[in-house]
Amino acid sequence: MAGNLELLASVLGRARNEGRAALVGYLPAGFPTVDGGVAAMTAMIEGGCDVVEVGLPHSDPVLDGPVIQTADDIALRGGVKIRDVIRTVGEVHAATGAPVLCMTYWNPVDRYGPERFAADLAEAGGAGCILPDLPVEESEVWRKAAEQHGLATVFVVAPSSRDERLAKITAAGSGFVYAASLMGVTGTRESVGLEARELVERTRATTELPVCVGLGVSNATQAAEVAAFADGVIVGSAFVKRLLEAEDHEAGLHAVRELAGELAEGVRVAR
Repeated sequence: MAGNLELLASVLGRARNEGRAALVGYLPAGFPTVDGGVAAMTAMIEGGCDVVEVGLPHSDPVLDGPVIQTADDIALRGGVKIRDVIRTVGEVHAATGAPVLCMTYWNPVDRYGPERFAADLAEAGGAGCILPDLPVEESEVWRKAAEQHGLATVFVVAPSSRDERLAKITAAGSGFVYAASLMGVTGTRESVGLEARELVERTRATTELPVCVGLGVSNATQAAEVAAFADGVIVGSAFVKRLLEAEDHEAGLHAVRELAGELAEGVRVAR
């Protein structure tokens, strides 16, 4: 079974044709439980997210701030395994029909086996993989497996990336480019860095791929701010925080669905 790279491209293209940025939501698998995570991600799509990223919980998540680290810790203490991450991708896609990507550091994929991981992710209906710590120079094995199985390979670029580096990264990627809005780790911010707009402009000069901005967005105002210049707005910590602060699971589902609706409205009023 081929992965859903084409579905991802179609959904991002549809948002562009509607004159808006896409809304991409993130949650780690296994948080608060495997089944609870599937329900929360489904609620995010129902609320207005176009795409979902399923995080693979990691004991040393160098890109993630304290909120997502807390969720990862809960998932790991709950015993989440890679097979649960892949099951989450499959069940969220089956329930919603939306493109679902896995976001993971390279080490778990390397240990699982890149070919096996790509095959299993595609079989589940996954659309691709975001690999923030995989250098493009060392990505050939993964990219071949992903291409064979119809999966996107999404690389992360940062404000510190020089233009020649951006060109090299975007030439190797597919699906979209993940532009980190600022230097640092994930987490909500009072304002989204002005560096993000410049980074999107410099990245677009190297590629036709959509450029989606992550890190720091937590409310509709910030989503609108980013959606004014980016092809997609990625939100993670704000969804995790809503679940952490909820009194119970049902309240958590309501909270993430409500936040997705607010953010979706934000990306629609930006242009």
